Amino acid sequence: MERAAFPMVKLDIRNQPAYTVAEAARYLKVAPATLRSWVVGRPYPTGSGTAHSKALIHPAKAPPPILSFWNLIEAHVLRSLRTDHRVPMDALRRAIAYAEKSLRIDRLLLGPELRTDAGKVLLERYGQLIELSASGQIAMRRLFNDHLDRVEWDEWRFPVRLYPFTSSGMTVPHARPVAIAANVAFGRPMLAQSGITTSAIAERIDAGEGIADLAEDYGLTPAEIEDAVLYERAA
Repeated sequence: MERAAFPMVKLDIRNQPAYTVAEAARYLKVAPATLRSWVVGRPYPTGSGTAHSKALIHPAKAPPPILSFWNLIEAHVLRSLRTDHRVPMDALRRAIAYAEKSLRIDRLLLGPELRTDAGKVLLERYGQLIELSASGQIAMRRLFNDHLDRVEWDEWRFPVRLYPFTSSGMTVPHARPVAIAANVAFGRPMLAQSGITTSAIAERIDAGEGIADLAEDYGLTPAEIEDAVLYERAA
């Protein structure tokens, strides 16, 4: 179950610091405070005072925490398990540690194995720890798989591209107009078919240019221009 060895992992551009917590939160549509708690942990009350939970994601650089593209993938996967279930971080941390140890997988949240055995072990353990109902487990599994469908892996089984959720993706599950790849546009969100950053399109719209004019200028459809603007304004 271990992923293939990759000798230059530490130097890989996908493992280099690239995003502030605020930027990553905006791209993934996660509350900044939530993402920060995943990255640096957070204080919580105890019977004898206050304790501090451990982080779920180890940022590429700290302090302050700066996330890599692979950290972005880890947060994207956590989003499916954490944001919609609002349970103690400790349960999720324990479930991840259990699956990593059982299957001998390092950085479980990055691996395509999440689609198969690793994902099954993680979800089953997580469901047990939070005592999730049968219907809740079905909903969680569906959300988890929907998130995994938006990640592409390379031949070494490391993430290479992320298709973040957009407004159109929420109504059309398989729509993937926007992509993020560490080696394109400095890792900033772009239209998947053209490589034009969504921020560049939104800036030109805000400057007064029309959708039809931009579509003609970039060789895109008006719908693609709208997708870029909606993603930027919703992020």
